[in-house]
Amino acid sequence: MEQHEVTEVLNRPLSRELLARDLTRLAYVAPDGTPRNVPIAFTWNGSQVVLCTTRNAPKLPSLRRNPQVALTIDTEVHPPKILLIRGRAELDDVDGIPEEYLRMNGSYEMTPEQRAEWEAEVRSLYDGMVRIVVTPTWAKLIDFETTLPTAVEELVRRRAERQGG
Repeated sequence: MEQHEVTEVLNRPLSRELLARDLTRLAYVAPDGTPRNVPIAFTWNGSQVVLCTTRNAPKLPSLRRNPQVALTIDTEVHPPKILLIRGRAELDDVDGIPEEYLRMNGSYEMTPEQRAEWEAEVRSLYDGMVRIVVTPTWAKLIDFETTLPTAVEELVRRRAERQGG
């Protein structure tokens, strides 16, 4: 997929809505060669997906060995709205708490007192974190109205061919 095609998908209004959510599913290959898929908070900076994790997270050795990842951001309604992203994870070890981590966890409903308590707890627990930065190299938006999963698109095309010919 060409970069301008990725950008076009990510700039669609529905994609922007999904990129404003706070949870994605990160898929990667574990050390034993099997797939892993973990929910993780994220933020979109306009061109990259930024995730943050502990320095001792089990996913980090896997991402260092094979940085190819896939992300799914979706809704919980029917029909679901789904944004699929593939890219390469770059790891950035950061002293202290990355600003993105504080931002990505800012949409949870907390009183100002709860927020201050949460932030103090985070700062006392982590001496640093790892930013996982994913630059999208492929993207697909599925809304089940104007776009469908590729396999379903193929079935629709085949049905039209049968009916037309």
